[in-house]
Amino acid sequence: QAQLVASGGGLVQPGGSLRLSCAASGSISSIDVMGWYRQAPGKQRDLVATITSGGTTDYADSVKGRFTISRDNAKNTLYLQMNSLKPEDTAVYFCKADGRTLLGHFVSWGQGTQVTVSS
Repeated sequence: QAQLVASGGGLVQPGGSLRLSCAASGSISSIDVMGWYRQAPGKQRDLVATITSGGTTDYADSVKGRFTISRDNAKNTLYLQMNSLKPEDTAVYFCKADGRTLLGHFVSWGQGTQVTVSS
């Protein structure tokens, strides 16, 4: 199984920026898709953005043009650059990885990192 550790959250003012990171470790052979999801209090967990091993990206409409997802395949690390942050972006952000280890297919989640956008 793979382990994911997310970091980079914090408190930022509206209009500010943050960069989230998510490092995957374990006996990983390959990671096909990595993604960021977020969950606000009392709401379901929603997709923010995904990226394939080939670099194909997909974004929720609410973050298009403001957030950029990227990954370093050599380091098995995922990033989310968040610009022009809004109060409605406040949530716990989770990373997810879908790939293969020597033992077979895995789907793993990170522990979540809090992002708070407030003046």
